[in-house]
Amino acid sequence: MRLAAIYTQVTDVVSPLGESDLGRPSRCAGWTVGDVLYHLLLDARRALVTLASPSDGDPDVDEVTYWRSFRPGGEGYDNHAEHVRQVTAAYPPGALGREWRDTAAAAVRAAQACLYEKVTTQGHVLRTEDFVSTLVFEAAIHYLDMTVDLPGAPPPDLTPTRAVLDGLLGATVGWDDETYALKGTGRLPLSPADEAELGELSTRFPLTG
Repeated sequence: MRLAAIYTQVTDVVSPLGESDLGRPSRCAGWTVGDVLYHLLLDARRALVTLASPSDGDPDVDEVTYWRSFRPGGEGYDNHAEHVRQVTAAYPPGALGREWRDTAAAAVRAAQACLYEKVTTQGHVLRTEDFVSTLVFEAAIHYLDMTVDLPGAPPPDLTPTRAVLDGLLGATVGWDDETYALKGTGRLPLSPADEAELGELSTRFPLTG
């Protein structure tokens, strides 16, 4: 299961980190490794609620279209960023990693055991498998964010990430998976050569934030 794989990889990377390593910079402006981990913890908590929230409605988004409304610096971004920084700073040493480990494992078990065909979250209805795919996408991107200053961290499987980005773009590009993930989500800017190669498609970047 891809969710188990990426959540386990996050756990394996953060488990040996001390407080100084959790304070290292991430790719998310103004956030440390610990801040990104707490942001991911919020996602795992939401998964526990969502996987116990069935819906009889028709899905209004899928694993691709769910991401179209997420733009860098969108509404509420600054407030959320500050909330994350403040709460992360309030954790006693070791507590954030332990809570992530326990919650992530519970979210994986909940996903494996969920019998509902459709679930609801954030005002949307999705097929359960599409919702789980959104968790995988977010965890893989934030794994790249967390490990930018953690030499030796193994790369994540970005195959599902590429599939989502292709769906958002409506085309494929020849970049390697990590470059595509970082440019597709606005972590890296497009170069003039990228813009020339993409043509009109370049106006769609970043594809999501």
